[in-house]
Amino acid sequence: MAAAQVLRSEWTKIRSVSSTIWTLGLAVVVTIALGMLISILSKNDYDSLDAKDRLTFDPTYISFAGMSLGQLAMIVFGVLVVSNEYSTGMIRTSLAAVPQRATFLFSKIAVATLLAFVVGLVTSFITFFVGQAMLGQYKAQLSDPGVLRAVIGGALYMTLIAVFSMGVATMLRSPMLSLGILMPFFFLISSILGNVSATKKLGRFLPDQAGSRIMQVKSPFDDDTPYGPWGGLAIMVAWVVVALIGGYVLLKKRDA
Repeated sequence: MAAAQVLRSEWTKIRSVSSTIWTLGLAVVVTIALGMLISILSKNDYDSLDAKDRLTFDPTYISFAGMSLGQLAMIVFGVLVVSNEYSTGMIRTSLAAVPQRATFLFSKIAVATLLAFVVGLVTSFITFFVGQAMLGQYKAQLSDPGVLRAVIGGALYMTLIAVFSMGVATMLRSPMLSLGILMPFFFLISSILGNVSATKKLGRFLPDQAGSRIMQVKSPFDDDTPYGPWGGLAIMVAWVVVALIGGYVLLKKRDA
C-alpha cells in the first residue's frame, strides 16, 4: 500500500472513533477554562504580592495553567490513537494490509501528531488571549519579548505529550496499562520529584518539567535550572524520540 493511502487510512481511523475526537475537544475546553480561572485569581491576588514576586510575575505562563489538566486529555488521546486497534483486534487487519511496520506506525503517528499540533496551536492562542483579557492591566502582549515563542511553545508541548504517549502505548499495547503508567508518571512521580529538595535536580529533566519551560517568559529569582526554554524543549523531544524508537522496535519484533 502506498504511503499516501496509508496516511488517508490512518486519518479515517482517527476521525471515525468518537472517543479520540471528544478527547481532543476536552483538552481544548479544560485548558482554556482552567487558564481563565487561574488568570482571574492571579489578577485578584496581584496587590498582595511583594516587590520581588511582581518582578517575576509571568502573565503568559499564568494563562497556561490549564495545561496541567489539558495534558491529561492529550495523554488519553495519544494512548487511544495507538491502543484502540489492539483492544478491538483490528491491529491484525491493519498489519496484514500494511506489512511494512515502519510505514504503518509512523503514518499513524504523523497523522495524529499533525492533528494534535493543530488543536494545540488553536488552544494555545485562545488560552493566551482569554487569559490576558482576564488579567486586565497586568496582561502581556503577543509582541512582548518571548511571548510568541511561549504561545507556540504551548502548542508544541501539548503535541509532544501526545506523541510521547503514542510511543509508550505502542510499547505496552494495552490502553489500561498505558494510562496506568502515564498518569502516575506525570501527575504523581513528576510532581513529587520536582518538589522534594533531594530529587528536584533530577525531576527537572523529566519530559513535562523540561518541556514546560518553553511556555515561560520569566523565571523565579531562585531558579537555577541549567537550561533555557529551547533546551527544555530539546530534553522533552529526546524523551519522545526514545519512546517512539522503543515502540517501533517492539512492534517490529513481536506478533500482533
